[in-house]
Amino acid sequence: MGSSKFARQPSFSSSTPTPRWNHDVFLSFRGEDTRHNFTDHLYTALIQKGIHTFRDDDELRRGEDIGSELLKAIEESRIAIIVFSENYASSKWCLDELAKIMECREKNGQLVFPVFYEVAPMVVRRQTASFETAFIKHESRYDMEKVQRWRAVLTEAANLSGFSSEDAPAGHATFIQSIVEVVSTEVNQMHLNIAVYPVAIDSRVKDMLLLLNLGSYDVCKIIGIHGMGGIGKTTIAKAIYNEVFHKFEGSSFLANVREASEQPNGLVHLQKQLLSDILMNGNLNIGNADRGIILIKERLRQKRVLIVLDDVDQANQLKYLANAHDWFSPGSSDWFGPGSRIIITTRDEKLLNDLGVVEKYEAKELNPEQSLELFSWHAFRENKPVKDYEELSNGVVRYVGGLPLALEVLGSFLSDKKSISEWKRALEKLKVHPHNQLKNRLLYDVKEMDIFLDIACFFIGMDKDYAMTILDGCHSDLKDGIRALTRRSIVTINENNEFRMHDLLRDIGREIVREQSPKDPGKRNRLWSYDDAYDVLARDTGTEAVEGLILNYLGSKEVKLSTKAFAKMSKLRLLQLNDVPPLIGSYEHFSEELIWLCWRGFPLKNIPVNFRLDNLVVLDMQYSSFKMVWKETKFLKRLKILNLSHSNHLTRTPDFSGFPSLEKLMLEGCTSLVEVHQSIGHLNSLVLLNLKDCKNLKNLPDSISKLKALQSLILTGCSKLDKLPENLEEMDSLTELFADEIAIEKLPSSIGLLKNLRSLSLKGCKGSPSKSRLSSSWAWGSFWVWGSHRSPNSITLLPASFAGLCSLKILILEDCNLSEDAIPIDLQRLSSLQELVLGKNNFSSLPTSINHLSQLRVLDLQKCTKLQSLPELPSTLSILNASSCICIDRLPDLSNLPNFPSLVFVNCHKLIEIQTKASRKILLQGLFEHGMKLDIFFPGDEVPDWFTHQCQGSSTSFEVPLCNRKILGLTLCAVYAANEEADMLAPLFDGDKHTSPPAAKINFASNDDMAYYYPNVKDIHITQQDHIWVCHVPCTEFKNQLEGGVQIEVSIEIGEPLKVKKCGIYIQWEEINGKLPQLSNGESIQYASVDGERSAVAKLKTKTKRGHNDTEAGSSNGTLNEDQETKRLRTEFDRTMY
Repeated sequence: MGSSKFARQPSFSSSTPTPRWNHDVFLSFRGEDTRHNFTDHLYTALIQKGIHTFRDDDELRRGEDIGSELLKAIEESRIAIIVFSENYASSKWCLDELAKIMECREKNGQLVFPVFYEVAPMVVRRQTASFETAFIKHESRYDMEKVQRWRAVLTEAANLSGFSSEDAPAGHATFIQSIVEVVSTEVNQMHLNIAVYPVAIDSRVKDMLLLLNLGSYDVCKIIGIHGMGGIGKTTIAKAIYNEVFHKFEGSSFLANVREASEQPNGLVHLQKQLLSDILMNGNLNIGNADRGIILIKERLRQKRVLIVLDDVDQANQLKYLANAHDWFSPGSSDWFGPGSRIIITTRDEKLLNDLGVVEKYEAKELNPEQSLELFSWHAFRENKPVKDYEELSNGVVRYVGGLPLALEVLGSFLSDKKSISEWKRALEKLKVHPHNQLKNRLLYDVKEMDIFLDIACFFIGMDKDYAMTILDGCHSDLKDGIRALTRRSIVTINENNEFRMHDLLRDIGREIVREQSPKDPGKRNRLWSYDDAYDVLARDTGTEAVEGLILNYLGSKEVKLSTKAFAKMSKLRLLQLNDVPPLIGSYEHFSEELIWLCWRGFPLKNIPVNFRLDNLVVLDMQYSSFKMVWKETKFLKRLKILNLSHSNHLTRTPDFSGFPSLEKLMLEGCTSLVEVHQSIGHLNSLVLLNLKDCKNLKNLPDSISKLKALQSLILTGCSKLDKLPENLEEMDSLTELFADEIAIEKLPSSIGLLKNLRSLSLKGCKGSPSKSRLSSSWAWGSFWVWGSHRSPNSITLLPASFAGLCSLKILILEDCNLSEDAIPIDLQRLSSLQELVLGKNNFSSLPTSINHLSQLRVLDLQKCTKLQSLPELPSTLSILNASSCICIDRLPDLSNLPNFPSLVFVNCHKLIEIQTKASRKILLQGLFEHGMKLDIFFPGDEVPDWFTHQCQGSSTSFEVPLCNRKILGLTLCAVYAANEEADMLAPLFDGDKHTSPPAAKINFASNDDMAYYYPNVKDIHITQQDHIWVCHVPCTEFKNQLEGGVQIEVSIEIGEPLKVKKCGIYIQWEEINGKLPQLSNGESIQYASVDGERSAVAKLKTKTKRGHNDTEAGSSNGTLNEDQETKRLRTEFDRTMY
């Protein structure tokens, strides 16, 4: 017999705990037939094998209701063995037992083994012979519905793979032995005990099943589960193991590989367990790990196995357990048979990458609802908080986040607290002293503790590059340490390039520091708490133990602080004193070991000479009061970052000759600055110079051109700066030049020679009017397509050509007063250009050469109010924004834009008013041609007729019809405008302000999955006028879940104050050889007329939300245009659609 026919265990409910088994086997039998012979011998054999077996005459206690006790025993048994004998069906008791067993099989995944003892399976299945006689009696005595239920479960049970005494001619002993061996195998390979309350396991198991791809039998596949400690990796691995182990010839779950391998002969013991689990043989002799490799390869190479290696932290462990080095070498992965699956759990994603594991699953935190449910199960034994504890419970969830381990530990810890006041006291204590179990579990393998503690205490939320510069001055192995911490998700880096850390890990780290001296903060090595830091300074209790201190002054303390408080802190390396009032005493008391000094709002007019900063790497003194930084030249050989931004009294920079290592110089917002010292040209390591909003700076020293390493130069907002250095071409490394809103009249010709420049922004640089009608060497007029002369008011800002800017990717010329004769025809020479911003200028057309920008992705023409038409656009374009181009009345063919284009024509009313139907046709032609994503925004107040289902409001639901064709995607349409509450604000924002673009949420009700679609634009204009958003979403965006019979709910959300008024949906079907798709009922998909062609429109069963059904697509009388391709999509739209 094969166990593969037995029922799979059910998926775990998000609100019901897993069944708890108290028995391995429940024996169901007819006592008078087999109690004193076959069943008695089978029971004895099971017990001798160590299988805990329930038999009613052996385990029932006197005086109890036999029926209810038996039902409970059935529910608590992993396996049920049903011994069918000649008179089994004559017993109402046996039939009720059987019905309960089959119910538990359905609900709990209980395994059921039918044993046919001296009765043929066919007799049981069809209820003939003695079974027929028994049922004739039952039908006269019992309710017919009950009798039919008995018949059904007999048939169902008899159809399961089982054992028949007819197949065991050697006698009872052999027959019983074969049963015991199979049962023993199933018991030993039974389900692992996962979390007591496995909340939200279902979706994770589903994701893992997709990665496992169990239908593929050709290779041994490896899947990695990674994530931070306590995130639930092991729980996921156990759940997926339980789900699929019975589909393999053998399986093994090796728990705690890291810990086990560290024990004497640990790898050997793991190898032995692996072989024993799969071969069901505990007598294997493995002398050493190398011998284990040979045995595993010899014994398992032909078996399709499932192996889980839990908590792996070294490649060496995999070398001895799963042939890690040969996994990905063709033909050499011969340890396990084809179709085998190996699952690895680890905190270290890099380990998986190093081994070449392609299929990886990142275990992520639970969402707030799931977190609250899991916490509630442990705290209240219910799936939600009890009354009056909701706010406290939500507070715990907000603090812990979605970390399952923490939710379980804290929930269990609080479960015995009997009052709200006890809860509050316990929670306050936990925030200061995190639970020891969490500390031990989450940080057990952290070897980079000093780096971890520095980040936990001082650098969370800080820019990674800034913090790394500081930490690099403190730790010799910083890069390796950060890699190790990020690999294990102890430290993360967010989308803003900031260090982040789970709040719980942060608090655990800080508790480690606090434990160094619980009662005396001055003896701890790091002080981050305002109260602790202030008290240590105010009472002068600091010691040489202190290495880092942060004090962000709140102004609530009256005691004046003295520099003497720092005298004993001789090892102080990290110091932040923000907005601290002037200190009393000499600055010579500060440590000479300072690596980082951040003193924002420094109160003195200059830095005292005796403030010893020789080892300083980062000096951050933003918002300070000094007029000059030092009275004399200062030599800081290690200084890499100098930030004096927003020091409004600073008039001159320091002499930079003493800073040979300086990499970043920030002077942003120094509004009184008039001079940058000439020595800046000697800063050979400088990569960033930020002079943004230095409004009184008129000149830059010529030596700036000597900054060979400079990558980013920021001059935006230097409103009096009227020229740039002539020799810019010497700045070989310059990649970014931001010079918005400066007073420059001419760009130096050398700017066109910056071969490494990638971003150039000149927004708001108006240039100066030309004194001659002739083209000058500073203009682009000579390149203009018409070859016309410059008008009297032409601008002389731009050089004759930018042809040398071969690396330029972003060019921003917004609001530069450009007209036709100031735009070059040789734009195609900008071969790397990806984004071109020309908004708020005065031209009426663009040069045709724009079509030759072969890398162009974004073209922004917003508020070019004189623009009338567009030339042919490059096929690479993905975003075209022509919002508020109020004179534009025609468009080129847009059907050649396959790269997920977003086309924005907000407030382009003339475009629609002149050619209403044709223009909209142009906008939408090619919508389906490539089956790719597409977004279009344009004026309009009606959903086009060809959208099958339309409704008022922003949400609708429908069932996708069954059809003999593949669905290629959904097209969505929404009409939107500013909501009524914003009417009075129209003059303030109409067409000028921006908000979040619309987004679609698609809910697949059948499996509770959700998909989201976001357009490719980051924002849209707020407008009072009705506008239309049309988007096409390919089926691939829905993970191919879009299929017939699926119930779908679509809702469209949009940023305030915009509101969706109407929406519509269209399903795009595949068409083959010109044949129409057929619904399951035989009807053809209906088509809307399209200039003699037809476009497939599905009939939908719909129900609306916040609206009503408006239109239903009708049939078409057109004929299909034959295509040479076997498969094609309809792309033409009828002018009558609008």
